Amino acid sequence: MKSFLGKFLFLLLLVLPTTLMIFETGKSIALAAEDGGGDAMEGEDEDVNVETEDGGEEPEAAVTETEKGEEEEEETLQLKPSEDADVITLFTKPTGTTDLPAGKLVRFLVGFTNKGDKKFTLESLGASFRYPQDYNFFIQNFTAATFNMEVEAKRQATVEYAFSPPESFAARPFGLTILLDYKDEDGNAFQNAVFNETVNIIEPDEGLDGETFFLYVFLAALAVLLLVGAQQFLGTFSRKHLSKPKPKVEMGTQNSDIDYDWIPKEALQKNSPGRSPKQSPRQRRSKRATSSGEE
Repeated sequence: MKSFLGKFLFLLLLVLPTTLMIFETGKSIALAAEDGGGDAMEGEDEDVNVETEDGGEEPEAAVTETEKGEEEEEETLQLKPSEDADVITLFTKPTGTTDLPAGKLVRFLVGFTNKGDKKFTLESLGASFRYPQDYNFFIQNFTAATFNMEVEAKRQATVEYAFSPPESFAARPFGLTILLDYKDEDGNAFQNAVFNETVNIIEPDEGLDGETFFLYVFLAALAVLLLVGAQQFLGTFSRKHLSKPKPKVEMGTQNSDIDYDWIPKEALQKNSPGRSPKQSPRQRRSKRATSSGEE
């Protein structure tokens, strides 16, 4: 039974690491595929080269597309916040931290205060991930929420926005930029960066996942295998050193080992060197009389 249990545990120790390696390889391939999709999205901001039927490129078309992109970026950067507006951001999920769980919904509120005499219209609110070293380089844009909410003079308004960081971004820092676009009643456009800081994307704490479970099973099987091996080693060692046969010592023949019942008592009395046969009182008297007559 012990040998069968040892073989089973040994087979289990061989199968579990292989299963974990296959699982990790599949997960890495999936993450690589997601990163590849993200790179394709990032490449949309690069210069566009138009090929002709002859297979050549049109430099003028490429320059035109680049100039248009630069003009759009300049127009976006030229939008500034209004002096008559105050904004504040409050994260409601998660609360009190800038560590955002990957693959989970993140919610926050944006409070808008109109301090001026003109009416403002809140148009849209959007978020994007950028490189922490260069906030001008986009990594991922999230869908903007459209409100078209009017805020009268000396009034306040609150809007909510939610997004979900991709799971492939886990364990990495990113620059999170949240932009609020609005305009006044004269049609002047404004933009406020309500949040522009570096956040950490962390793996969500979901308790016991598949990898942790297999790790615990592997460690438990390893511990049981070590215990069985130690028990077998100690058993073999004790049988070799503690179960040695004791050498036999020749003790000779003792009187207690001889059975004298089959020998007649008269023969035993005659052959006994240290004992004389007992005499009856009549024999003793006749012996005395014989001794006195001889004298």
